[in-house]
Amino acid sequence: MKLARRRFLKFTAGTAAACVASGLACAEAYPARPVHILVGFPPGGLTDIVARLIGQRLSERFGQPFVVENRPGAVTNLATEEVVRAQPDGYALLLATSLNAINASVYDKLGFDFARDVAPVAAIVDAGFVMEVNPSVPAQTVADFIAYAKANPGKLKMASAGIGSPEHVAGAMFQMTTGVDLLHVPYRGSAPYLIDLVAGQVDVVFGPIAPSVPYVNTGKLRALAVTTATPAAALPDVPPMNRFLPGFALSSWQGLVAPKNTPASAIDALNAAVNAALSDPSLVARFAELGATPIGGSSADFAALINNDTAKWAKAVKFANIKAE
Repeated sequence: MKLARRRFLKFTAGTAAACVASGLACAEAYPARPVHILVGFPPGGLTDIVARLIGQRLSERFGQPFVVENRPGAVTNLATEEVVRAQPDGYALLLATSLNAINASVYDKLGFDFARDVAPVAAIVDAGFVMEVNPSVPAQTVADFIAYAKANPGKLKMASAGIGSPEHVAGAMFQMTTGVDLLHVPYRGSAPYLIDLVAGQVDVVFGPIAPSVPYVNTGKLRALAVTTATPAAALPDVPPMNRFLPGFALSSWQGLVAPKNTPASAIDALNAAVNAALSDPSLVARFAELGATPIGGSSADFAALINNDTAKWAKAVKFANIKAE
């Protein structure tokens, strides 16, 4: 890991030196060489797929490789810090997620302040959560579940992908909003908890939509609501949570960020390219298959999203007293 990090920083430092030596050439020709997109997760997950899909479109637009590099570890903090510390020249990017906003309040001591130390480029997609239960739970609606949970405080088991995971904090937000008391059961990822949810070892989860669709469609799990403001394309018959809890909406976003002080010319060029890619119906359809919806917008819009989500998630983290292990 340290060797890979040294190579990455050496690459970005070399890029910066080349730019200084050539005056304005780098800014005028951006990108003049490969751009690296770091992903804080292993290959194959939603974030990795989004990075590769958008990276391919950026490569086609700019005629330069956008190389996706997976740097899993420390709940995305390793990849985040690597980009934060990289040269701010537009050649080091992070595929950031809502977990970056959550980590800001879950971790007491990070080597960076995410919202302060990055330059938002563009939001790419967001993906809501689905509140789903094992069919043995006697609840057909969110209102039924709330009544049943209040009648059995602390007895219903809520699974998550780990302490401080989006599932955990989404569940904490639900408990804070409704006043129910659920027993948190952390797992190492979504695959194990879905297996146990189907088996009835746990009762409820607020999980990503895409992995849950096959279980819901076959009746192995019962979806009570999605946390998107409108019905999700992947689960069109499942009502939004806001029908039961007005104003309740949660999603997990994905977007590109660069180190703070990256030239505005590079940010603007990347933002325009991302927005152009998101206007392609074939890419929109692919994202829909993943349970994700395009966002787009300006870099300022993305900055506002990051700041608002950081504050929103912090309330749930404080309510549930969530601390990193």
